[in-house]
Amino acid sequence: MSPSVLPVPAEANISESKVKSMRKILVVVDMQKDFIDGSLGTPEAQAIVDSVIEKMKTYDKANIYVTRDTHKEDYLETEEGKNLPVVHCVKETAGWQLHPKIEALADSSHIIDKPTFGSLRLMELLKQENEREPLEMELVGLCTDICVVSNALLLKAAMPENKIRVDRTCCAGVTPESHEAALMTMKMCQIATE
Repeated sequence: MSPSVLPVPAEANISESKVKSMRKILVVVDMQKDFIDGSLGTPEAQAIVDSVIEKMKTYDKANIYVTRDTHKEDYLETEEGKNLPVVHCVKETAGWQLHPKIEALADSSHIIDKPTFGSLRLMELLKQENEREPLEMELVGLCTDICVVSNALLLKAAMPENKIRVDRTCCAGVTPESHEAALMTMKMCQIATE
């Protein structure tokens, strides 16, 4: 063997094959009426709906998880309600509903109601899935600077060795500036923000 040619260790090939075989998961965060064009809707949120739908079509339904912000009628009395005093996503109201085309592309057993910004239930479900088969996760949805960043950071904290990315073109923040700030925060925490 020539001294300039070194053998490739067997474990290098194994690790490369593991990366290639990672199951790709899409997490669609809070694409609900109140965040799109309801009480907290914005033109930026409305502008990403079609892109999110197209992104969902590139994933198998079994690999899509959807969160749904879910509050009770006493929302304004909660800590969140005192800091964001705009009633939104009250369970069973029109504003709580997912965009119909997004709901149609999701498996109903993968729609997760969450009472706050980040979903511990989603994190636990994906952590269990990751123990069975390595996952690569992509997040899209609303709002970049509240619920998307919260869920991305929870997932990264629970699975620090997994590749997690956020598609910036399929997210919108409360403002364009807070959207960019959240993307920078995630990037600093080793979450890709392509």
